[in-house]
Amino acid sequence: MAASAVLACTLTLPIASTSVAAASAVPLSASPVASGAAPASGPAPVSASAALPRPTGPHAVGRDTLHLVDTGRRDPWVPSAGPRQLMVSMYYPARPGTGAARAPYMTTEEARLLLRLRAPEATVEPEVISGVRTWSHTGARPLHGRYPLLVLSPGFTFPRATLTGLAEDLAGRGYVVALVDHPYENAGTTLPDGTTLPCAICDELPEGGPATVAASRAVDLSFVLDRLTGRHPAWRYARMIDPRRIGMGGHSIGGAATAATMAADARVRAGMNMDGTFFAPVPDSGLGGRPFLMLGATERTGDATWDRTWARLDGWKRWLTVAGADHGSFTDVPLLAELAGIPDSAPLPFERGEALTRAYVAAFFDQHLKGLARPQLDGPSPATPEVSVRLP
Repeated sequence: MAASAVLACTLTLPIASTSVAAASAVPLSASPVASGAAPASGPAPVSASAALPRPTGPHAVGRDTLHLVDTGRRDPWVPSAGPRQLMVSMYYPARPGTGAARAPYMTTEEARLLLRLRAPEATVEPEVISGVRTWSHTGARPLHGRYPLLVLSPGFTFPRATLTGLAEDLAGRGYVVALVDHPYENAGTTLPDGTTLPCAICDELPEGGPATVAASRAVDLSFVLDRLTGRHPAWRYARMIDPRRIGMGGHSIGGAATAATMAADARVRAGMNMDGTFFAPVPDSGLGGRPFLMLGATERTGDATWDRTWARLDGWKRWLTVAGADHGSFTDVPLLAELAGIPDSAPLPFERGEALTRAYVAAFFDQHLKGLARPQLDGPSPATPEVSVRLP
């Protein structure tokens, strides 16, 4: 099965696009019109120093980077490369004023390969993409305490950086976040030695198609949990993690992989899928009563895999539909598209989509990992008229 076929299911645009007018997050009470939508004549100009929206939580954010090697498993896509390697960005609540420079968004080579794969007609220099300003700091001292762990997986062909805005916001709200890159499944992954691994399955998917990719990711994600919560953890600040409160989520095939991981790994207490086709079906028996959030664009109301999954979920569940969103609206991709000069297509402006995604993802994990009541999950809210809530 060609990659273009799976992308037709998981990504509606070369890079989903919408306008960006400022770097700060839009309040949830703001209307889409007030959120900075570009005129119909074309996208608003964005400077080379474009920034992600500021995290909304009370904490400063630190970031570490881990290189994890699964010596018990050969790489499933390039066996000649040896053991499976993963790159993981760790975001965590940090002490204010500590740390070195702002964490880089992605490497220049990752940006170059992303543009070549997803926006081949763009003339923007890769440094414009890699230079997007983040809000996390490297070397920041961790805030005292133990926090829930959230593991996030990006969409097919996209690097982990495209979920940076969400990861930083969740860390600022009091979560440790592990943002995982799955090498050879995205445009490019840079290793600590400077080598950048290209995509090996973007042009031709392996036998079994996207279901095989989702199943492989589930193994990756369980391995990440092993290395973060085992007896000899790979992360220097692993003491911050409360292993009894683990959540997982992802965009597109990363969301499908979340459900597949939960079906096999009881350590994941709550999961969510952002607009991803459930290529690997949830078992008929459900997910052991654990909560699951389905957050999608309007098109998901016609996705048979969502209807099937909804019927099989046997615990707390919600199906949220965001009017005006497209497949990329739950990620940083619209900002990158704007920088690449791709015309606007999603009716929902980037910052509004980012604000809604942050608010509802945080509400879900707050309720199920922190025990905090979040009534916006139980019905429509006048502050978020774009979001419809389907209840059991």
